[in-house]
Amino acid sequence: MGQISSFLLLMMQIFSAVFISLIGLLLLAVVIMYIRDVTQTSHAIRRNYPVIGRFRYFFEHMGEFFRQYFFALDREEMPFNRAERSWVYRAAKDLDNTIAFGSSKDLRHVGTVLFVNSPFPTLSEDMVAPQAVTIGPYCEKPYTTSSLFNISGMSYGAVSKPAVLALSNGARKAGAWMNTGEGGLSEYHLQGGADIVFQIGTAKYGVRDENGEFDEDKLKAIANIEQVKMFELKLSQGAKPGKGGILPAAKVTEEIAQIRGIAANSDSISPNRHPEINSIDDLLDMIAYIRKITGKPVGYKAVVGAYGWLDDLMDRIIQRGIENAPDFITVDGGDGGTGAAPMSLMDDVGLPLREGLPMLVDHVTAAGLKQRIKIIASGKLITPNQVAWALCVGADFVASARGNMFALGCIQALQCNKNTCPTGITTHNPKLQRGLDPTDKAVRVANYIKNIVYEVGVISHSCGAKEPRELARRNARIVQESGRSVPLNELYPDKYSEEQRAA
Repeated sequence: MGQISSFLLLMMQIFSAVFISLIGLLLLAVVIMYIRDVTQTSHAIRRNYPVIGRFRYFFEHMGEFFRQYFFALDREEMPFNRAERSWVYRAAKDLDNTIAFGSSKDLRHVGTVLFVNSPFPTLSEDMVAPQAVTIGPYCEKPYTTSSLFNISGMSYGAVSKPAVLALSNGARKAGAWMNTGEGGLSEYHLQGGADIVFQIGTAKYGVRDENGEFDEDKLKAIANIEQVKMFELKLSQGAKPGKGGILPAAKVTEEIAQIRGIAANSDSISPNRHPEINSIDDLLDMIAYIRKITGKPVGYKAVVGAYGWLDDLMDRIIQRGIENAPDFITVDGGDGGTGAAPMSLMDDVGLPLREGLPMLVDHVTAAGLKQRIKIIASGKLITPNQVAWALCVGADFVASARGNMFALGCIQALQCNKNTCPTGITTHNPKLQRGLDPTDKAVRVANYIKNIVYEVGVISHSCGAKEPRELARRNARIVQESGRSVPLNELYPDKYSEEQRAA
């Protein structure tokens, strides 16, 4: 009994000593922080309120995460609100996406899209799947696909290895294509078996020589891969028009550097444009050059900004012959996303897709080139109503990056540029990547794409169309400041008048 008491007494003494030591260390840390705070000159709050002032920065940081759970309403958060994200999460898990009682969406909000239901909606037996579309009829190897909703450009480097594997496998399961983004083609893109659109950014990663110019042998090697169906020349993207890609050094691993043809562990900064493209003729020449070498459809991606040149582009295509036209144009909105971009560009430069897409479609249609040039809409289109709107306006295809990131499990932590993504999607930290199982997430990506296409079909059938691509501007209205809606085909007539074209 005496031995037990002695042992307990000894343990209490040890515990007390440890506790006192911890208290001492804590007090010492507080004293050190106090001295540092009152002597530094960079932060006024910490200088005036030493130690306590540090909590201000902690709470400011934590507020990013807590707002979406406790304070923001379902439809007010940016860039994507909880209602939009929840729809994607349920679609990716293939759960019931019906709701009860009534809509929480404010249908009086300016810009709200209202689809015009037909008194005689399409019967189930008359519904058809999206029809096949051929891109690049003048190419040696045109691309024919019935895919409606696809995966937009996300570079390996900006996103992780398990994310690329999941996206590629998911695209194959859903019958969609996957855009590589400007970071080049990795083995992980190919392992999934999906159709691939190879994006050529301003740095020409994956097809460049040591001087950053085209390496024709590398371009031919990429073109010889059966899975690679098209080539997209990136002029600009929505989140950073006028600025090239930015991949921080922490994310430029040895493997990524080898794929891109650059040095490892240093910032990967792309030029803000292709230096050899200085005019419309240069652009058309570059498209023709890539198409000749690859034999496959070639188009370009851009944000609509200075739109006067679109008329000149269409006129020059007609002068040179329609075989010289881009096989497709991917139009991105100023509301697009990216892993890293200057706030000044992300917030304030480039027309949003709501303006840019109808403007581009109108120019292409007015020139009589709508059948020749296919239009791909990209930029914040992640739910069925947004995709259906793009089809009404005149898009032939829709591509989304962030929608598919949500399908992978993205929680909008806004840490894509820091290599600290908590879901493993945009980080190369193995401990964080461990949470992303490519096999499970591939199923979710496929479910999301399939459910998008299905529900776009539901909208189109309600409007009396047999399949989504039959949607037209007459099938939707846009709410105005007066609270009343206006038909989309009145806001954006299908063709410019001669007076408008002259202006």
